[in-house]
Amino acid sequence: MTTPTIELICFPGAPNLPIFAAQEKGFFARHGVAINLTTTPSSAFQAENLASGKFQIAGTAFDNVVAYQEGQGAVPLQGTDFFAFMGATQVELAFITAPDVKTYGDVKGKSLALDALSTGFAFVLYEMLARNGLTKADYGMIPVGATPSRWESVKAGAHAGTLTIEPFTSIARNQGFTVLDTSSNVFDAYQGGSFAASRAWAKANPDVLIGFIRGYLDGLAWTLDPANREAATQILLANMPEIKPQVAGAVMNSLLSPRSGLTPGAAILPEGVKTVLDLRSRYGAGATLSDAAKYIDLSYLEAAAK
Repeated sequence: MTTPTIELICFPGAPNLPIFAAQEKGFFARHGVAINLTTTPSSAFQAENLASGKFQIAGTAFDNVVAYQEGQGAVPLQGTDFFAFMGATQVELAFITAPDVKTYGDVKGKSLALDALSTGFAFVLYEMLARNGLTKADYGMIPVGATPSRWESVKAGAHAGTLTIEPFTSIARNQGFTVLDTSSNVFDAYQGGSFAASRAWAKANPDVLIGFIRGYLDGLAWTLDPANREAATQILLANMPEIKPQVAGAVMNSLLSPRSGLTPGAAILPEGVKTVLDLRSRYGAGATLSDAAKYIDLSYLEAAAK
C-alpha cells in the first residue's frame, strides 16, 4: 500500500523543529504518512493554496484561521472551512526596531513591516503601539510577507520595525537591533501557532490526519526532552542555516519554554484563544467574537492521543 504524502505549508521559523525532528527520526513514517514541507512567503499565499487543495495542512497563526472563517482574510476566499486541529506554540513575538529606534516615541512618523495588515500577528503590534500611546496616524504599516522578508526589510533600512519569531529575534538582537517589546510582556497568554486544515479534507482523510498528528506529537516530545537538547539544536542548525551557532542557545531557550515557544502536547490554550478573539473583535472588521468552537475541533488530536 502506498504511503500517503501530506503537502504541508508552514511559516519559516524555529517552531518547525518538531517537524524536522519527526522527519529525521522517522516518526511520520512510523505512523503511516510522509511529509513534504514547504515554507510560505506570506499568509495570503498560504491561505489561497490551502483553500485550493494544493496543501492539505498548514502550520499557521491561529488568528489566520479565525480571519478566513470570518471573511476578514488578507485575500478574499469563498466558502473556506478552515479549522485548527491542534496547537503549536504560544509564540513570543518580538517588536524588533532599527538600532536608533529605542522607544515607542521614536516610532512616530516611521513605517513598520507586517505580513498582512489584517491577519496573523498584526493586531498584536497594533495593541503594543496603542498601549504605549500611539494611534494609527502616528505610523505606517506595510505588508511585506513572512518573517524572513520582514526582517530583511528592517535590516536594509526600508522599514523601522517589525514583529519577529525565533530565530529572527535572536539574530536581530545579535546584530544590534532593538527588541522594543515582546508579546509575553503584553499578554498573559496568546495562542500564536496552530495547525489547520479544511474540515472537508479532514473528514475524508481522518487516518492520514491522525497519522500526521501522531508523528508530530512524537517529534514534539523528542524535542522537549532535555536529554535531546544538543541533538535537537544540531537538527535545527542543519535545517535553518541562517541560525549561527552563537545565537543557537538563545533560540533554543525561547523555543523550549512553554511561555514563549512550543506548547507541550500540542495543546490549544483556552486563555490564549480568548486573547486572539478579543484582539480580532477590537481591531478586525465585524462583531464581537467569542465562540472558539467555530474555529477549533480537537477530536482528531484526542483520537491521536489514544
